[in-house]
Amino acid sequence: MSQPATVADVAAVAGVSRQTVSNALNRPEVVRPDTLDRVRSAIETLGYRPHASARRLRTRQSSTLGVRLEPVHGISGAVLDRFLHALVEHADARGMRILLFTARDVDDELTHIERLVEGSDVDGFVLTSTFHGDPRPGWLADRDVPFVLFGRPWGQSAERAEVLPWVDVDGRAGLRAATAHLLEAGYRRIGFLGWPSPSGQGDERRHGWQDALAAAGLPDQVQLVCEDDVSAATEVVTRAVADGAAVDAVVCASDTLALGARFALGPDVPVVGYDDTPVAEALGISSVEQPLGDAAAAALDLLMGTGRSVLPAPTGHRLLEPTVVWRP
Repeated sequence: MSQPATVADVAAVAGVSRQTVSNALNRPEVVRPDTLDRVRSAIETLGYRPHASARRLRTRQSSTLGVRLEPVHGISGAVLDRFLHALVEHADARGMRILLFTARDVDDELTHIERLVEGSDVDGFVLTSTFHGDPRPGWLADRDVPFVLFGRPWGQSAERAEVLPWVDVDGRAGLRAATAHLLEAGYRRIGFLGWPSPSGQGDERRHGWQDALAAAGLPDQVQLVCEDDVSAATEVVTRAVADGAAVDAVVCASDTLALGARFALGPDVPVVGYDDTPVAEALGISSVEQPLGDAAAAALDLLMGTGRSVLPAPTGHRLLEPTVVWRP
């Protein structure tokens, strides 16, 4: 059996020094493009794989990112599973691993984060499910632990929010586009079904509905709220209609709410959800689709730049545009 290729082998084939090979693997931004191409070609030809343990000892980095694996709530909860799958794929392409951990609540999550930081088990974190009053960004920032948010830093001061690194999908734009399309199709009594406020994502999606109505010269119409639960959504819509609420279409903050609205209104009233889950597809419910692969890639871009290691202090924002998937 042939011996695995070494850094020296790669250097010889590429015609460069071993230090240049090391730079190409760990700090590609400092290597000239033509040299980087030669090194990468040699790596591919030889099938060279960096020795992860040796690299961790040398760089004092774990090449690992921590992410909390949250319990799935409602139909739309599966969106985080899709984001995590995309994150693992993009991280692997950069030579990074994802360490998943569970926690009972945010306080328990911070306990886990502290243990991982103290043990040097991870180089940084990807935080999901951000919310008003979220203590995690401040905790990590105050301790100079690299992280990026999937979701905006809702409720943070303007000064703090400006320096925090985050990636989010523009839910306001998604619901605005969905509502505008329904208006163009001739619907005029378009209701909104969302979550109780304050809810960062829910409030943004409601604002998108309001934007489209205002642009059409229409006032706010039927606005309903409930928790993200199919039965609760069915009940609140059924009760509203019984009390005289008139709607000829409804846009919703999630596919869970959209399914409840569909049960209450039947198939003849257009309902638009959010997250484009398999349930929405199976039942023919139109829905706003988030570009989760792009979101995962953008999160790693902010956290790592163009290199293969985590930046000491990631910064920047990425607000991605969703698309509406229309179904008859």
